[in-house]
Amino acid sequence: MSSSRFSQLLWKAAPRASRVTHLVLVLYGVPVPRGRTVKTASEARIAAQELGPACIIKAQVLGRGRAAGKFDNGFKSGIQAVSTPNQAEHVASKMLNQRLLTKDNGTDGHVVEKLYVAEAATHDSQWYLAMTIDRENYQPAIIVSKEGGVELDVLISERPDSLFTFGFGISEGITNALVQDIRQRLGTTDQETANLTHILTQLYSIFRDREATHLEINPLGRSLDGSFTSLNANFTFDKAAEQRQEEVSALRDKAQEVPDEVEAEKHGLVYVRMDGNIGNVVNGAGLAMATNDAIGFHGGASANFLDAGGKATKDTMIQAFRIITRDERVKAILVNIYGGTYVIGWWSMGKLTGGRVGITQCDMIAESIIGATSELDIQVPMVVRLQGTNSEKGLKMVSLYDEVKIEVRTSADKAVSSRMQIWGWSWSRTLGRRRSGRLNLQCRDRV
Repeated sequence: MSSSRFSQLLWKAAPRASRVTHLVLVLYGVPVPRGRTVKTASEARIAAQELGPACIIKAQVLGRGRAAGKFDNGFKSGIQAVSTPNQAEHVASKMLNQRLLTKDNGTDGHVVEKLYVAEAATHDSQWYLAMTIDRENYQPAIIVSKEGGVELDVLISERPDSLFTFGFGISEGITNALVQDIRQRLGTTDQETANLTHILTQLYSIFRDREATHLEINPLGRSLDGSFTSLNANFTFDKAAEQRQEEVSALRDKAQEVPDEVEAEKHGLVYVRMDGNIGNVVNGAGLAMATNDAIGFHGGASANFLDAGGKATKDTMIQAFRIITRDERVKAILVNIYGGTYVIGWWSMGKLTGGRVGITQCDMIAESIIGATSELDIQVPMVVRLQGTNSEKGLKMVSLYDEVKIEVRTSADKAVSSRMQIWGWSWSRTLGRRRSGRLNLQCRDRV
């Protein structure tokens, strides 16, 4: 898997369902159609009677691409327009308790347990509007197009000239200069500008107050009078801010998330399922990303991204192995640990609000590896790289353990190479030997 593809997985949006974005938008005064959440086909018919008769029915699953999705019973599209209550009941019966496959939720899809029934809002055109983070320029950005109703990647590939991007300062917000720039480039009327400014101001408030990372309204319905209505929205909030954002956290539907990712979170682990067959246990997000890149560089493919955190302990390591070994795709495991003192800080709006200092000891990690292989009966080959505090002691402990095939390494490059050799994979490039494209596996977040 390419580095860019991995970045997409790591930073992929996990948008809140329609009912949740609806609640947030209503709270902040952004116009939205009336709607109701239903769990049965008969409830969908009643909702259509109250809201319609013309309504939009949306499958409540996380991710984008619902409209282009397909159910395992052959029924197409997770977003349906209906014109009568009876039609709403029929469509709901085809969607509920069926698995919806989209480009975002992989080959397994999600079982649809809820539907959102919304009144069909009148509009003459559809726009695209998003407030997100421009990671290249380290600032928030607004993305606007007058050709909404399709996925952003379609606009980028097929209609790039229709997209306009406007960066702004998080502390300044929606300024008059920014509004005038948007007006000039989009050619909006006075009424459109006023209504769009209101929506942007409210989105900025959500972005700042709720610590969002991506707010997308697509489509944004435009009426002839220049007013706008959010017809569909996807919001993503910073997971690291969940303790501060209790109201937002309470709206999570964990049943729609990847079970192993949810369980990992309970133990302080960051786990992302990927497409390969090589399991990874690494401490520190930067080192974990470099490890995944190194595996791809040598011709392999990771089954997961797993960051045990700077504060990796015996318990968290055993839980990490438990999650990885449950994955039947995993044919080999790489453990890449950098021991030493760690400093963890908590930041809010650019200010340090707290922190913790501790130490990761490699001999403790070795005990965890031995304990996990014994307790979980791990049978797949394993390569262990330990470096840092008590690494020599830890490597000796692991090397003397002969219940399972474990190779020990002090070099990250050799550890990755060893694992490739286990499976007979060949490579012609060595990390750090080329001037261009060099992957640095040094851990920079330890002191």
